Amino acid sequence: MPPVGNSADDTLGVGDAVFETASPVALVFQEHGEISLAAEARGQNIFLPEVYAERLGDRGFRSIHGVRFAYVVGAMARGITTARMVIEAQRAGFAAFFGAAGLDPTTIGAAIDEIRAALGPDAPGWGSNLIHSPQAPESERAVVDLYLRKGVRRVSASAFMGLSPEIVRYAATGLHAGPDGRVQRTNHVFAKVSHPHVAAAFMAPPPGAMVDALVARGDLTAHEAACIRQLPIACDITAESDSGGHTDNRPAGALFAALTRCRTDVCTEHGIDPDTLRIGLAGGLGTPGAVAAAYGMGAAYVVTGSVNQATVESGLSDDGKAMLAGAAMDDVAMAPAADMFERGVKVQVLRRGTLFAARGERLFQLYRAHEALDTLSEKDLRFVETCLGEPVERAWEKTLAYLEAERPKDADRARQSGKAQMAFLFRRYLFQCAQWARAGDGAHRAEFQIWCGPAMGAFNDWVRGSALEPLGERTVRRVGHALLQGAAQVTRAQQLRAGGVHVSQTHFDPPPYLFEDTGAHA
Repeated sequence: MPPVGNSADDTLGVGDAVFETASPVALVFQEHGEISLAAEARGQNIFLPEVYAERLGDRGFRSIHGVRFAYVVGAMARGITTARMVIEAQRAGFAAFFGAAGLDPTTIGAAIDEIRAALGPDAPGWGSNLIHSPQAPESERAVVDLYLRKGVRRVSASAFMGLSPEIVRYAATGLHAGPDGRVQRTNHVFAKVSHPHVAAAFMAPPPGAMVDALVARGDLTAHEAACIRQLPIACDITAESDSGGHTDNRPAGALFAALTRCRTDVCTEHGIDPDTLRIGLAGGLGTPGAVAAAYGMGAAYVVTGSVNQATVESGLSDDGKAMLAGAAMDDVAMAPAADMFERGVKVQVLRRGTLFAARGERLFQLYRAHEALDTLSEKDLRFVETCLGEPVERAWEKTLAYLEAERPKDADRARQSGKAQMAFLFRRYLFQCAQWARAGDGAHRAEFQIWCGPAMGAFNDWVRGSALEPLGERTVRRVGHALLQGAAQVTRAQQLRAGGVHVSQTHFDPPPYLFEDTGAHA
């Protein structure tokens, strides 16, 4: 196909059509098969409508959650997604979740109060994280109690390998019949999953025995129980592909397709309308092309994480943000997770500029190979003490004191098992590395644990030399709007290509620029 020229009948160039997404464009078919572009349709020409960032993704998602864009700022643990980030994201038209995982209820409650004070008690589009805690179910229950008491209407459910009574309780509380007789939700669950069998559990009604137990315990009314037996636990299922932090490194395309097929199977089995289940995509979304590809696959919404960790509103230290801003796509590694250390669960972290991944992996190998600290060689013991920064005996006294105060059952287990003692000691070090990164402890900069996926490096490459390269300019609003506007431009380029227009490869790589807000376009 010959490229579009600037003939007398052509009033637009391809670049104008790609980058001016708020303007319609017409494909003008000329003699000899050539196609030119015009601002208005004439005769039998094909008219292409505007491509607004607000129209990307699922319209129902935007309506139900009261947001302008089908774009979610994901929950990054231990308050890295701060209350301030949630507030600014919601004001920018995004959905957002406070990073509550790993925080105590008092701290979480204060953040919720800050968000509600800033946005108003009935503001839509925001929520908080609920992380599954199989080793401490009382902690999960305490957080759900807090959310129900404070009226948190959305949770991002993460690390679930199946349903727990508490996530069912949250989803079912407040269910009631609307004026049309249909069951109305008070609370909304966003289930972050990386495997179809976990997705299937959230897409379906909960097991009857679990619902019965909740009623017997007084956690649900009979009416709420009857309602939840008809409904999926979550209507928003987030496919978590290769991402920072906890991840199974799933390829986005394969995972999204698997969950789409899972939705069909579950809805057929349970008689659920598949259009009521929305599948979003998270992981690897650091460029407009990646965001546009997610929407192009059919994602109802997208979730970003790593790119927000280096924004002004992030709870990460300035040193940590600077390290992220210097990362390339391959400057990441898998390392042991502090919260699931004994199971061998990994998290994806920044590798460049920190020894954390290498040290964490060696500690895990020592744990696997030995039954107790006193079986370590002198060389291995020196390595452990180098990590801990003090003699093993002193570090263990501090670890045991914490366990006795906070988790007495674990303290008893550690006293009886050298293997458990080693696990808790190593877990404490891994946890501290994340704390040092958040606090910006310069004495431990080389040990920072910073959760990070390849999207961070891709984003850094994309914004190099632009207004978004300096850390001080990276606000959650600017980052999100730039990605969305770029995705709209990539979508327009693909739209033109599908119409038969020759589109240069460079038009699929729009430069970042500050979003020009021209009003909402639902």
